[in-house]
Amino acid sequence: MFWANWKNQNMETKRNLILVCLLPVLLLIAWPAALQAQLTFTTNNGSISITGYTGPCSVVAIPDSTNGYPVTSIEPRAFANCSTATNVTIGTNTTFIGDQAFFGCSGIGSITIPNSVTNLGDNAFNGCYNLTNATIGNGLNRIGSGVFANCYILANFTIGSCITNISDQAFYECGFSSFTIPNCVATIGAMAFFGCTQLTNVMMGNNVTSIGDQAFEDCYGLNSVVISDNLTSLGNSVFGTCDLTTIMIGNSVTNIGQDAFVNSRLTTVSIPDSVTSIGNQAFQWCNDLTNVTIGNNVSELGTNSFAFCVDLTGIFFLGNAPSADSSVFTYDDDATVYYLPGTTGWGTTFAGLPTVLWNPQAQTSDGSFGVISNQFGFNITGTTNIPVVVEASTNLGTGPWVPLQSVSLTNGSVYFGDPQWTNHPSRFYRLASP
Repeated sequence: MFWANWKNQNMETKRNLILVCLLPVLLLIAWPAALQAQLTFTTNNGSISITGYTGPCSVVAIPDSTNGYPVTSIEPRAFANCSTATNVTIGTNTTFIGDQAFFGCSGIGSITIPNSVTNLGDNAFNGCYNLTNATIGNGLNRIGSGVFANCYILANFTIGSCITNISDQAFYECGFSSFTIPNCVATIGAMAFFGCTQLTNVMMGNNVTSIGDQAFEDCYGLNSVVISDNLTSLGNSVFGTCDLTTIMIGNSVTNIGQDAFVNSRLTTVSIPDSVTSIGNQAFQWCNDLTNVTIGNNVSELGTNSFAFCVDLTGIFFLGNAPSADSSVFTYDDDATVYYLPGTTGWGTTFAGLPTVLWNPQAQTSDGSFGVISNQFGFNITGTTNIPVVVEASTNLGTGPWVPLQSVSLTNGSVYFGDPQWTNHPSRFYRLASP
């Protein structure tokens, strides 16, 4: 219940608004004075702005209007450090929530931002340690810097359909286990999800074009990410020290920043043809990494870009030899560099590793090609001991391609046979790197 306690202050616009806490009726009757909290506000052109709050109130309810005037804004730090508030409701006329408006309100458990709100200030709910549920209305197009930072157990979040920008540190050290970034989002700021240690997977909308430095760094549990096809750049340390085991890099990425995947648990990496440079330490200390395929437009490998990937055995280059120094594959002692016929710049070694021509070919004119002993097969020839994966698909144009067998060309040749060939109306085969 709300009412105005109007005081004559020489026609100043400052007024006091009395907020009654929603506590048991018995308490209201017995100790009414102790249960009244006082909101201070200003009026401007017929609307009310909440500027402050005092009193031991557990429930804060911002009204749609009072005394015939709409409540349209909550000013910066209006409720900052109000640790006694456990729940907040915001009226449907509110359009503006200022910077740090509810900063440090450690007792709040849930919050709903109505569709009327078009401006949500930086750090508005920073430090709301007990916040578990938050819903953002469809009026916002930006989640400001640090808005939900340090909300350690925030696990359920509904993002508005009009959000185009997730700003720096917006969800710093939140408690999500998964997060879907909708198609409306175009940019993700620096450290936006830094330290979200419970986060295990991220599904990224198709319109994300930029991810800032350290955006997902120290998300130790993060093991799966699908990156937008429209993303053009991966920032420095963007997925550093994550538990990533799989990553799909979109075909528009041109640059992979410094330390982008340092200390991740990736087992295989495929760098698309769109990428032109890989930054310093980009994949350093990826100890589980065994095979890397590098697209044909990469012209530069940064210092230590694949250093200390001690399980790395094969690096498959699809283009000409890029510029690189001897640090690129430091301590990758068991790795071999493979290059394609017709590419240039290769010697007997590259960045300290031995090089081998990767040239497998399926033989279609010898006696091995065709059905033998109820299986379709063929010989594969090429450089001695090169690794090859035989893949199959029922659709030549769209795939998907399924790995059938990994082979090594012992003495330069190996026979492949497919006993399942009759189980499909059509069957296409191709030779790929591991």
